[in-house]
Amino acid sequence: MNRVIIFDTTLRDGEQAAGASLNAQEKLEIAKQLDRLGVDVIEAGFPISSPGDFEAVQLISREVRRPIICALSHANAVAVDRAWQAIKEAAHPRIHVFLSASDIHLLYQLNKSREEILEMAQKMAARAKSYVDDVEFSPMDASRTEPVYLYHILEATIDAGATTVNIPDTVGYATPQEFGNLIQGILVNVPNIHKAVISIHCHNDLGLAVANSLEAIRNGARQVECTINGIGERAGNASLEEIVMALKTRQDSFNLTTNVDTTQIYKTSRLVSELTGFAIQANKAIVGANAFRHQSGIHQDGLIKKAITYEIMNPKSVGIPASSLVLSKLSGKHAFKERLIELGYTLSEEALSRAFQSFKGLADKKKEITDRDIESLVAEELRAATEVYHLDHVEVSCGDHSLPTATVRLIGPGGQSLADAALGTGPVDAIYKAINRIVGIPNKLTEFTIKSITEGIDAIGEVLIRIESEGITYTGRGASTDIIVASAKAYMNALNRLLAKKETEKGKP
Repeated sequence: MNRVIIFDTTLRDGEQAAGASLNAQEKLEIAKQLDRLGVDVIEAGFPISSPGDFEAVQLISREVRRPIICALSHANAVAVDRAWQAIKEAAHPRIHVFLSASDIHLLYQLNKSREEILEMAQKMAARAKSYVDDVEFSPMDASRTEPVYLYHILEATIDAGATTVNIPDTVGYATPQEFGNLIQGILVNVPNIHKAVISIHCHNDLGLAVANSLEAIRNGARQVECTINGIGERAGNASLEEIVMALKTRQDSFNLTTNVDTTQIYKTSRLVSELTGFAIQANKAIVGANAFRHQSGIHQDGLIKKAITYEIMNPKSVGIPASSLVLSKLSGKHAFKERLIELGYTLSEEALSRAFQSFKGLADKKKEITDRDIESLVAEELRAATEVYHLDHVEVSCGDHSLPTATVRLIGPGGQSLADAALGTGPVDAIYKAINRIVGIPNKLTEFTIKSITEGIDAIGEVLIRIESEGITYTGRGASTDIIVASAKAYMNALNRLLAKKETEKGKP
């Protein structure tokens, strides 16, 4: 097979990243974008882990029809049955059973013998097969498992009905040569391996996840499990965009293809970053802010003469415009709309008008408007589209010899104008207390972060917060050249997510 199957686990392993939290609607939004991206398999979640995860997998199974929809399952009957219940309405369902295989896990975590593990693996692969034709099995911590025992597990689970066997480097321990040799050993020593696709799932604890994945592909693996932006447990997973673009850019080396529409990569990356609250590092390969920016005079000279001198990829191939269009307060609505289209955004006329007004207001404060500024404005507009309460006005009074005071006006359901004021330990605390007096939803602020989106003294500041209510965490983001206003917007964004969740639960039978 000269095509690599792209198995995206952003919604399962990606959400396991500490601090990540997605509700069912956010997962569905990402799943639909993954569908547009062209991934072959979407691992939608872990149904047995929580009612919310079950709901998300079920929702995605119903609404995303082209790709395979996969549900993860422990190697026990209850978990397998629950996985089937979640995905039974999918057009192309898959159950993914996993079970530890290394002696380290067997001794210290499971307290079971190799024989017991082998029997469990075989029985649960067979149980999954009784529900679906497409069964995947993963011997967890495979890279630290004794190879001969690993061969036995793979042979047994393929005999039981597994059509994909996944080789996880669960703790990111392997080196590329070791991992490539492991795949070679499986091809040679598992007699029925021709009946299954070999998959790999690499973690990035030593920064080798992509290198290990590519070496495994070179040695015969034909499914790769990865996440958008490389997010995931601990140091994350192999990055989808890096693997796909490595295969595409180095066709001469791999001679393999994928079904991914690479022009959707950047848009997908930004969506995942927006909804998870995880910023993308500037020097991140493929999708980072600096990935296609050139500062060195020598590099700039070469780039002007011929782009290939210092760019091995065309930025348009991943959905990033080739050049940066600088917008200013003199720019018209048409130019603004064209730039949005180049960046991959399509807004309704009403939303476009609101975003353009925000743009003009920002342009009065800044000499130049960058792509990051525009993306921030669009993100604000998209957040506003689902608001229960809208922040209409905020005013603060503070200083080293005065009590921080905030006055807030919100537009509530039905267009009702609601205002209140409060004192606080600081201006942000006063704002949050005033908002709480209006909204009246108990919550606890657990994280507050400010960063600069763009450069210069007139930069847009972005505030990321997390609040907790009834044991559930909600993320909020807000951006403005005024960090006090950005703080208020972020809090309203988190509260609106909380309120939307409550409304969804209220509507359930």
